[in-house]
Amino acid sequence: MSATKNLNIGMIGYGFMGRAHSNAWRKVTNFFDVPYRPVLKAACARDEAKLKAFADTWGYESTETDWRKLVARRDIDAIDICVPNDLHLEIAVAAAKAGKMILCEKPLARNTAEGLQMVKAVEKAGVLNTVWYNYRRVPAVTLAKNLVDQGRLGKIFHYRANFLQDWTISPDLPQGGTGLWRLDVKAAGSGVTGDLLAHCIDTAIWINGPVESVSAMTETFIKKRKHTLTGKVEAVGIDDACAFLARFRNGSLAIFESTRYARGHKAKYTFEINGEKASIAWDLHDLHRLQYFDHADDSVVRGWRNIHVSDGDQPYMNKWWVPGLQIGYEHSFVHQVADFLQAAAKGESAGPTFRDALETTRVCDAVLASAASGKWVTLK
Repeated sequence: MSATKNLNIGMIGYGFMGRAHSNAWRKVTNFFDVPYRPVLKAACARDEAKLKAFADTWGYESTETDWRKLVARRDIDAIDICVPNDLHLEIAVAAAKAGKMILCEKPLARNTAEGLQMVKAVEKAGVLNTVWYNYRRVPAVTLAKNLVDQGRLGKIFHYRANFLQDWTISPDLPQGGTGLWRLDVKAAGSGVTGDLLAHCIDTAIWINGPVESVSAMTETFIKKRKHTLTGKVEAVGIDDACAFLARFRNGSLAIFESTRYARGHKAKYTFEINGEKASIAWDLHDLHRLQYFDHADDSVVRGWRNIHVSDGDQPYMNKWWVPGLQIGYEHSFVHQVADFLQAAAKGESAGPTFRDALETTRVCDAVLASAASGKWVTLK
């Protein structure tokens, strides 16, 4: 199959994720045989000068400074939402009403109530949709999912994950505005729970199934910060750190931890899964490798294997280089675009859909509710 039909992309936002997504849209047809040829039709943001520089760098044909005008354009097929969390709802609902395909950055929304409105909007309109939980499409993570689905681990007993950073330790760091909106609860909805643990939770649900109950604690280490937009010192409403226990529907137990106060860690995302037959472990810092322990191995050679995920029979890798040559973080976004386009040709949405991602938001809300009450919270 060759890419013959154009799919016009409207990008809203030009930050870190705007770059990551733009790269994926540009590269996908170079490596994947997809049924659409993405066209970077228009980029949208409020700062006209920075927007023009972004558009010129990535090759967007035009720009808009009002997202409503972008959504209304008849020459736009898909809206890619790469803006702070507080804007997801309004943009997604408008895009759905306009009949656009929608790709939304994670988390889906600031809370379950907003997320549910977004789910209802895309399902009522019947538009294709997905949420950019890109770590699902790191080949080693996809391989981990496949091994669990194949029953190689047997009954799952434990799931543990963490996501550690250290970039907010300084009390002089302000909150709010471009680049620091993640520290402003009004824009972000929550701190590490919605930003970092959401990744861990999405991966866990995808691999290990639904979460039934949680018991959590959170902490905000620096209680007040200067706000970039107002210039005033204001209370900090986000969680700087979160740790929680969880029970999965399959009976397994879990421990999740995330913080922005782990000195020496910039983006340490790891998970380990222990089953009756085998265990697997993965580390974002070594993302092309999957650690695997199989109890069925002969005792004299039994131990953890270091699987270099680069062979053509491993997930996605037949599209890239020869075995032994690895890929990186940016490729996970290319994989999501490829899967989205393949599914779109069948009239289907690539996972995680808005409804899939709503489940992660529900768990995040339960975690925050548990931390506030000091009690276990059961997800209905």
